[in-house]
Amino acid sequence: MRLLVWLVRAALFFLLFAFALNNQHEASIRWFFGHEWRTPMVFVVLVAFAMGCVFGIVAMLPSWWRHRRVARRHAPMAERDTTTDTSQLVLPTLSPEHPPRDGL
Repeated sequence: MRLLVWLVRAALFFLLFAFALNNQHEASIRWFFGHEWRTPMVFVVLVAFAMGCVFGIVAMLPSWWRHRRVARRHAPMAERDTTTDTSQLVLPTLSPEHPPRDGL
């Protein structure tokens, strides 16, 4: 499995490297008020990709915060309350509940 993951990573790296080599021509981005930015096309694509990732994360933050708040609200009282009596808590055992499977 590790070999497969490394092969996928290597393929992705070489695809992105070939993409960068094929997009070395200069592109000009014209902003407002006559400002112009000249850079290789690969930088324009990478900046657009990074801005899309940042926008996606920022757009998802309120939803993540809301789900986290709801999960905290529905958590068991023993997890939320740190002042509980320790005699009521069930301590985990060191031995597994079932024997380990052979061959896995």
